[in-house]
Amino acid sequence: MDQKTTAAAERIWLKSYADITPAEIGELKYRSVGALIEDSCRQFASKPAFECMGKTIDYSEFETLSRELGAWLQGLDLEKGDRVAVMMPNILQTPVAIAAILRAGMTVVNVNPLYTPRELQHQLTDSGAKAIIILENFAATLEQVIAKTDVKHVAVATMGDLMGLKGHIVNFVVRHIKKMVPSWSLPGHVPFKTALSAGAGKKLVDHEVGHDDIAFLQYTGGTTGVSKGAILLHSNILANAAQNELWLQTAYIGEKQPDDLIYICALPLYHIFALTVNAVVGINKGALNVLIPNPRDLPAFVKTLQKFKFNVFPGLNTLFNGLLNNEDFRKLDFSHLKLTLGGGMAVQRPVAERWLEVTGCPISEGYGLSETSPVATANRFDKKEFSGTIGLPIPSTEIDIRDDDGKSVPLGEVGEICIRGPQVMAGYWNRPDETAKVMTEDGYFRSGDMGFMDENGYTKIVDRKKDMILVSGFNVYPNEIEEVVASHPGVVEAAAVAAPDEHSGEVVKLFVVRKDPNLTEADIKAFCAKELTNYKRPKYIEFRDELPKSNVGKILRRELRDT
Repeated sequence: MDQKTTAAAERIWLKSYADITPAEIGELKYRSVGALIEDSCRQFASKPAFECMGKTIDYSEFETLSRELGAWLQGLDLEKGDRVAVMMPNILQTPVAIAAILRAGMTVVNVNPLYTPRELQHQLTDSGAKAIIILENFAATLEQVIAKTDVKHVAVATMGDLMGLKGHIVNFVVRHIKKMVPSWSLPGHVPFKTALSAGAGKKLVDHEVGHDDIAFLQYTGGTTGVSKGAILLHSNILANAAQNELWLQTAYIGEKQPDDLIYICALPLYHIFALTVNAVVGINKGALNVLIPNPRDLPAFVKTLQKFKFNVFPGLNTLFNGLLNNEDFRKLDFSHLKLTLGGGMAVQRPVAERWLEVTGCPISEGYGLSETSPVATANRFDKKEFSGTIGLPIPSTEIDIRDDDGKSVPLGEVGEICIRGPQVMAGYWNRPDETAKVMTEDGYFRSGDMGFMDENGYTKIVDRKKDMILVSGFNVYPNEIEEVVASHPGVVEAAAVAAPDEHSGEVVKLFVVRKDPNLTEADIKAFCAKELTNYKRPKYIEFRDELPKSNVGKILRRELRDT
């Protein structure tokens, strides 16, 4: 196919857009994410902004708290652009801290609170973070490495900090009943509430943050080696928010959007999916975000869901699957659920079909990465049927499928998914070598994901380049095997990896979590024989009680391969 007549050059996906969706986002409304937050706090002052464990703060309180914490940060020896780490789960202090750092003109470094000391040290050292806001539950990890980093200022939060009198009870239970706080010592640290008091009444200095300033250093999971910080500018995040908002309009074709939107925030805010879709888009729409500190505690999660007429539910396949296997979840009132957004990993057809059956709301699968702020493609929200694809490039986004030589491939042919648009990162922090590997001369980001585009502009992922299994020269994609096996009624979930084989180079090894305790290896093999051609069928099957997952819920094939 001639380079000039590629699908990307023709932007063939535009013919599949809804009539109301423009091809481009136009000029960005705000100069920074902090300015967007401040405008929303003024506009929606009396509306609830965040809820967690029964405590709600409205937009006016959110503005005050983030201003006070931002003023405290500015009172330290920190300058515009300095990196400040945030190491907390989904509690009220997390959005307050993120907003405070951005409003103070500094850069947010999101840290997974379950990191080991080694992982935390790498991220703090690599980013050059000078301050950190951390929950006391994880302070012992910081204590082990802080001396080897540039961190000079530490604010330590407790679970109950923003809960009033109830907070004392929460802290007592967390510390003494559940014993979730290992002993720690961080000399010179400031309690979170003291930091707020210190900033109260002080003015925030306007550092005139603009589109080209860095909003976030968003560290990738490190699945391809050392974890790298994707440089996300204010313009990247603002562009992706604008793209998402235009796309969201397809959910309300022919009907009025609710005045009081409620988002469920079960994915952690340190993950780029929740950060942009829940926090930035949610705040811009004046929505209430219901923060779920531990979505793995399904009974507690479902109890929270019972209290809200929720409209928007971002999640991952593993989360949807877990909820569908919970009896109380299936009894909930889903009459207000308008949008279920699937991302982070492939949504499996059996899970999507059951979700639609139980909730009446389809899962709309999208796709993106930390490097794309994150959303690059999405399915239209006015479509009920599960497409099995990652959808169409969203406004102002181009997708090109390219071979190993960087040439565009014809429609229907598998190649690497390459992305260009205003949401694509500025590069990796202090890693020009790694940036050069993933950015093409014409401005496309090479995702490392393999897929193809159909004649209507929909892209289908077949797998990560590195997860592909090569059986006697045939490409086998784990996603396909896993989706087939997950459709077996006796299976909860499955993961496929490569195992070495002297005859075919590699074969498929399958790890299975059973729903039916009587399910045997022979049952799985017979099922696969009906559904998969010979070279795709698993040669080895291992039953597990659970599969290793990242804190976001992605199955870690790498760990399974290593075993």
